[in-house]
Amino acid sequence: MKEIDDTVAKGPFKVRRSSDLGPMQVRIKDGKIYVLHAQRKRDLSREMVNSRTAALHQLHRALLTLPPSDRSLVSDLDTILTLNILDTPFGTALQYARNADPAHAPSDPDARTFLIPHFSFWAWDLPFIGSISRAASAITNLETTQFQGNRWHSHKDSRAVWRGTTWFNSIHNPQLRYKLVSTTKGKPWADVQSLEWTTGGSGSGGQNKNATNSLAIEDFCRYKYVLHTEGISYSGRFQFLQMCASVTLTPPIQWMQHTTHLVKPLFSSDLDLDKARSLRLRKNGKTKDTRAKPEKTAKEGMWTPHVRHERAWPKRYDPNEANIVFVSPDWSDLEDTIHWLEEHPKVAEGIARRQREMFVGGGYFSPAAEVCYWRELVRGWAKMARPQKGEFEELGVPYEEFVLSNGWD
Repeated sequence: MKEIDDTVAKGPFKVRRSSDLGPMQVRIKDGKIYVLHAQRKRDLSREMVNSRTAALHQLHRALLTLPPSDRSLVSDLDTILTLNILDTPFGTALQYARNADPAHAPSDPDARTFLIPHFSFWAWDLPFIGSISRAASAITNLETTQFQGNRWHSHKDSRAVWRGTTWFNSIHNPQLRYKLVSTTKGKPWADVQSLEWTTGGSGSGGQNKNATNSLAIEDFCRYKYVLHTEGISYSGRFQFLQMCASVTLTPPIQWMQHTTHLVKPLFSSDLDLDKARSLRLRKNGKTKDTRAKPEKTAKEGMWTPHVRHERAWPKRYDPNEANIVFVSPDWSDLEDTIHWLEEHPKVAEGIARRQREMFVGGGYFSPAAEVCYWRELVRGWAKMARPQKGEFEELGVPYEEFVLSNGWD
């Protein structure tokens, strides 16, 4: 509950009425949900309407399944929640992500971001994903029946895998996905493809949206190395990859979700990649490295983590502690990092297994953990929220009535 505790520790904050186009607001009273304000469906994409409805279902499930011994914790509550389902956080709300760099904290003394579990904990309307619970079951079956013991080395595909939409990038790294595709093009160690969308395309409200070259989300776990790319802000696929006993490689994460603080990064800039590069070149019959160099540091060709990365991730882990690997933001050392991991198979397997042991073995993505988190979040918000007097006089529309149509036109 670190994210909740840290936000509560910032103290009381004001809750103001949303504008017509502002985020959803609901009242929690006597353990029930009432909708006070919601954007019209015509003003939102189909995906936004679905994610908003999913979040309401998640909140309702958490309240509905409260054990009798805990029911008194919310039965006396009367609080107003603001729910922002956009990718980018703003203002004071329950939100999917926050900036990892503390220097980018909002200046508004009332601004708060209470991180919520992704809408895929209810369902994600993509045929190759589904929901966290469905994927978790499929991944567990895959990992336990095919990749246990020494079968990790012999049976997992040794390539690095990625599927995604190349234009969906953050302002912090607008070329992130394009550079990944160009860096890995034609490489035998990579299975990287831009998704080829059908029926309406990747950003439309088309029904039956799919991609001809997609992978079922659990099939990423068939690979030793999975590549993570953030989007406009966070990426909703991250927690699915974290359920794999695979090494996740990504540029330093810049957006925190509700469990991201549990990752323990190994920075590729801390590895001796020069030796791995020399060995690779000799194997390929080359004696000189002719590739374009990234920004040089004390180590020839090594990238230097930006100050914002160091602020976001002040603690760095050695290879025997880490559960994720951070590579250069331009992917320039990705190939060398993968070859280093291939030359150190026990280290690679350790990173992979620690990831799954943390997030699956630790139960962080389980249904029980999700509802527990939502309950603690409601209590934490209610403890510090100060709704402005006179702005929230009505009870609101009952949740059950609102979700019959997913909102108002």
